[in-house]
Amino acid sequence: MVIEDKLQELKEQIEKIVPAGITISNVEFEGPELVIYTDDPKQFADQADLIKILARDLRKRIVVRPNILEDPERAAQEIRAVVPENAGITDLFFDPETGEVLIEAEKPGVVIGKNGVTLREITKQIGWTPKVVRTPPIESSTVKQIRTYLRSVKDERKAFLRTIGRRIHREVTSKDQWLRVTTLGCCREVGRAAFLISTPESKILVDCGEKPGNIANGTPYLYVPEIYPLDSLDAVVLTHAHLDHCALVPLLYKYGYEGPVYSTAPTRDLSTMLQLDYLDVVRKETDKIPYTSNEVRTYMKHSITLNYGSVTDIAPDVKLTFHNAGHILGSAIAHFHIGEGLYNIAFTGDFNYQKTRLFSPAVSSFPRLEALFMESTYGGANDNQPQRKDAEDKLYETVSATIQRGGKVIIPAFAVGRSQEVMLALEEGIRRQKIPPVKIYLDGMIKEATAIHTTYPEYLNSDLRNQIFREGLNPFLSEAFVQVDSPAIREKVITGDPCVIITTSGMLNGGPVMEYLKALGPDERNTLVFVGYQADGTLGRRIQKGWREIPLGWRETIVINLEIATSDGFSGHSDRKQLMNYVAHLQPRPEKIFTIHGDENKTIDLASSIYKRHRIETHSPMNLETYRMI
Repeated sequence: MVIEDKLQELKEQIEKIVPAGITISNVEFEGPELVIYTDDPKQFADQADLIKILARDLRKRIVVRPNILEDPERAAQEIRAVVPENAGITDLFFDPETGEVLIEAEKPGVVIGKNGVTLREITKQIGWTPKVVRTPPIESSTVKQIRTYLRSVKDERKAFLRTIGRRIHREVTSKDQWLRVTTLGCCREVGRAAFLISTPESKILVDCGEKPGNIANGTPYLYVPEIYPLDSLDAVVLTHAHLDHCALVPLLYKYGYEGPVYSTAPTRDLSTMLQLDYLDVVRKETDKIPYTSNEVRTYMKHSITLNYGSVTDIAPDVKLTFHNAGHILGSAIAHFHIGEGLYNIAFTGDFNYQKTRLFSPAVSSFPRLEALFMESTYGGANDNQPQRKDAEDKLYETVSATIQRGGKVIIPAFAVGRSQEVMLALEEGIRRQKIPPVKIYLDGMIKEATAIHTTYPEYLNSDLRNQIFREGLNPFLSEAFVQVDSPAIREKVITGDPCVIITTSGMLNGGPVMEYLKALGPDERNTLVFVGYQADGTLGRRIQKGWREIPLGWRETIVINLEIATSDGFSGHSDRKQLMNYVAHLQPRPEKIFTIHGDENKTIDLASSIYKRHRIETHSPMNLETYRMI
């Protein structure tokens, strides 16, 4: 059946379901969604459950759009007339591509109204589909720039989504049924995550990252026959925004990829921010950058965001569902349903199976699961981290001791995830008088990353949301935090009073931390505290191993006399005990488990231990291997 015939058949099915009097002018695949165009959006709004019924019966993601959208200025006036003034509307963002208006308000519940009555009234009045979010307490320039850019390329986006929609919903032509996974990176190593899922009909790439501290050999195997040419890919799926998983996604567009990248909305925004910063860091270290900001914009233009739990067609024989991974904001376990119940496979990305100050534990229950690729960063037999409370108490002791002797505490941390966890711990430490009331300076992209966290509060755990919205205590807005946004301020921090400095990069691969280390490293009163994993080959790992002189260029050397401390409990990765616990709680229990994203001995040891305890078939794959699942 050609795609036009399929759309006509769907239109006829829709017309049988919708009440008389509602006109369906057209239906069209746009990305993974089936879009219903109508002259009667108000009647759709009156039928509160109609879209749910259509989605259930057609087994498609349904969006309803009016044929003619009301002028945004007039629509904005009508929204403000319908919504009570005490809702505190702060911004309206109209997206012609989707027919949606994003309403930012201080009190979203007032905009929604009891049982959604106010939202339905808005739809009836203006035709646009309203979406309501809480006004973020810290404005993110990244989010605003991305929204503005996507609005500027709305016509290109629409054409792209229609092309992708038709590709996704094309007919399945092969009679063969098989599934293979090819490892293109991240096996028996940390970094350059990239895995290729292949069926007779489609190819899906999961992640495309760089290897920390290894510029010469830091790229996945993107030239092998299984994936080449890149325009043969149906989709790229991005589990989260750390550079070892997302840094080289724009590179794909440089070398011929033209398809979509699926992620959560926070992952799209954070990865864009980090990719641009990555280019800046690489440019300073070497004359050769892997791609330009043009490719980052191309990635943004081709991004498709999904919510947790939303089952989505991404190829004729592949459905994708994201589940919370508990690692960083928007991090996701990617669950793939292959064929009509043929096979189910999941990739954890990086995950954390314990509740943290920011996030709920990773999801361990799935509708079906035959195979799992799981990270093993702390998969070694002795990789058991202290409890989070013990790690925080140790940090408090280290900070207090350093401040008392007149020193400064440098905490290198990833801008996304670890920085926010440490910020929350230190804020509480000051509030409860566990550490002296010192200034906490934020250098690098930490403030902007934190602003993105406040843009997406629905991804934070319920305790933190309640603290912010019900108790009125937002720890991110503490007066203790001071942004360092110029070399002059950085110099004042270096020469000023005892303080805490949280700065990027987390593994000391460039960034502002190098300025602090160069200036403060020779002074024994100061302390360098590691709160995250330090990969082999990075400066952070060398200092942990005891290096006391660090070459900087041809002639300069950083002298390390300051105290070195490690606080393991802040990691966003599960330790050995949690990894084993995760496998024990998996529902259903998979037939195969592949241990990846860890040093060679750790992945092998974890695979062996899982087999011995659970009698599940396990593998510690090497790069460039292909496994047939069915």
